Amino acid sequence: MLRRFSVRKLFYAQILALVSIITGISGYMLLEHYSLREVFYMTILTISTVGFREVHELSPAGQVFTSLYILYNLATVAYLISVISTYIFEGELRTIFKSYKSDQDLKKVKDHVIVCGFGRNGSKACQELLACQEIVTVIETNENLIQAKAALSEKVNMVLGDATQDDILIKAGINRAKAIITALPKDADNVFVTLTARELNKYIRIIARASDKSTEPKLLRAGANSVVMPDEIGGSHMANLVTRPDVIHFLEMMNGLGPQKLRLEEFEYQHLRSDLQGCTLHELKISHQTGVTVIGLRTRDNQFVISPPVGTKLREGDALLVLGSDEQIQSFGKLFRRR
Repeated sequence: MLRRFSVRKLFYAQILALVSIITGISGYMLLEHYSLREVFYMTILTISTVGFREVHELSPAGQVFTSLYILYNLATVAYLISVISTYIFEGELRTIFKSYKSDQDLKKVKDHVIVCGFGRNGSKACQELLACQEIVTVIETNENLIQAKAALSEKVNMVLGDATQDDILIKAGINRAKAIITALPKDADNVFVTLTARELNKYIRIIARASDKSTEPKLLRAGANSVVMPDEIGGSHMANLVTRPDVIHFLEMMNGLGPQKLRLEEFEYQHLRSDLQGCTLHELKISHQTGVTVIGLRTRDNQFVISPPVGTKLREGDALLVLGSDEQIQSFGKLFRRR
């Protein structure tokens, strides 16, 4: 909004300057019958107020016109100088250039994650995505909220606008994104974003936030892959801290919240080194070589096997779920990931 207002002021200043030139040319031509060359000279002479001599002696009407014309130009020049000074000294020009560059960068982004809403849930999602080296684009209507979280917003691509609008989603690269998280405060807006996102990109993965339980089926029908209810999760989490505290603490470790941080990662078959594809878990010796633990296997028909036997043979379309520290996960990637 600030950028649009600044551009509008500059546009108005240019219009006033153009009107001033046209007024001078027309006035001197009608009142003094000067030639085109003389009219242009007198107009520039009067606007600049440098005090050179007139082309010819002015008539009484010409003198009145010139007096009023000088007053008009004093106001116009003062306004033009103030606008230009604002752009130069208050950083408006730099802001516009930065915004233009940001728009150009957005057009090059692909396979990114769009986050709609930069509130508590949205900003937390951004932190987790950035920690996993994902490319993130945020859509937010509140510029003050973006500025309040400047440290985080500097690391993501920002789009100022309403996520329920088609053109804003297109600007954020919805057709090139791999996933979208809609964490807007109103359930109706999340349903609308889900519908629009699914229409614009039928392959995108959609994660939607809901406050009311009755909204969940609507979001799923609208095209959401998963629906998250933060209030319900929060209440369940607090109850489990009473009934199963050790389980919750272990889950917090996997989420990187505890002092002993662990990471739960998925590793797809196609990312495995070609010479290791088709091997069994026993032949890979993953735990022995890296220290990570294989806690699950997602088969190519989307079935989950918990703690798969060591004789399990990996097949095309499978994905391993591994657990370990940051160092162990990095070691696993270096040894087993295809270069």
